[in-house]
Amino acid sequence: MPKDSGKTNYIERFNCTSRQRVSRCARRSLAFSKSLGNLIGLLWNFIHHSNKSLPP
Repeated sequence: MPKDSGKTNYIERFNCTSRQRVSRCARRSLAFSKSLGNLIGLLWNFIHHSNKSLPP
């Protein structure tokens, strides 16, 4: 998809929000999950909550 199409704005905004709110994705040495299951659960909850808060 070309950059000038304007359709990547939503994806880039979501990536930035997830990096800011889920510190485990930003820097592994400061806050990390000891198990993969915990990380997957955290990401699932974050994505589920962010999708639920979107207007219909």
